[in-house]
Amino acid sequence: MSWQLRFLGVGGAQAPELGSSSVVLEHDGCPQLMVDCGAEAMSAYLDRYGEPPAAIYLTHTHFDHIAGMERWFFGTWFDEARRGAMRLYCHAALVPWIQARVADYPGVLAEGGVNYWDGIRLIPCQRGFWHGGRWFEVFPTRHHEPNTSFGLALAGCFVFTGDTRPVPEQLARHAGQGVLLAHDCALHGNPSHTGLDDIEREYPAEWRPSLVLYHYGSEADGRAIAARGYRVARAGDAFDLNPPAEAA
Repeated sequence: MSWQLRFLGVGGAQAPELGSSSVVLEHDGCPQLMVDCGAEAMSAYLDRYGEPPAAIYLTHTHFDHIAGMERWFFGTWFDEARRGAMRLYCHAALVPWIQARVADYPGVLAEGGVNYWDGIRLIPCQRGFWHGGRWFEVFPTRHHEPNTSFGLALAGCFVFTGDTRPVPEQLARHAGQGVLLAHDCALHGNPSHTGLDDIEREYPAEWRPSLVLYHYGSEADGRAIAARGYRVARAGDAFDLNPPAEAA
C-alpha cells in the first residue's frame, strides 16, 4: 500500500525543457490525481500512464499550468467511456478564469453542438474536496493577484504549493510528522515566486528535511539549489509519502 508523489515536470514558464510543473499522486503505482495541466505535463502524463487523467486539480490559471486542458477534452470527448466522467477540481474563485481562458473558446468542436463542460465534470470548492474517499484541503497562496492561486494538501501525506511566494502561515498547518512539502523555489525569487533566500528566511530549519523544491529556471539552477543541501525534484522523480491520515 505505497503512496508516492511523482513530478511530471519541474520548470517555470520560461524553462519548458524541464517540463511544466505538475505532480501526480500515485497509490500502488496507479495515478489518483494530477495537479496542474500544462502542455508538457499532459504529454508526460500520457507517456507514463498511457491514457488521459481521470481527475485534475488546478492551482491557478497561468497557461503553463492549464495549456493541456484542451487536449484533455479531446482525449475524453471522443472516448464514450470517459466522456463526462473526468473530474476537474479547483477553487471556486478560479472558475471565471478557467471559463474565460479555456472553456469559452467559440466552437469547442468544429461540428458544433458541444460545450467544453459536456466532456469534463467541473467540481468547484472553497475549503477542499473529496476524491477517492479522501479529503483534500485547498489553501490560498501568494502568486500575482490575491485570490487567484491555491495550494493543495492531503493530511499526513503531502503539500503542493503551486506557484507562490512563501506561505509559512499555511504550511504551519500541514508540516510535521514526515509530511512532504513540495514547494515552488527558484535560485532567486521575484514578486511572484519563492527564491532560495526566501525559503531560508521564512521557514524554520526543522522543515528542511521535508522540503522538495521545484519550479526552478534551469538544470544549473537546480544543481545550485541541491548543492545547498536541499532535495530538488527532477522530471520523472517519485518521492515516497506517508499514508494519508484518516479524514476527521
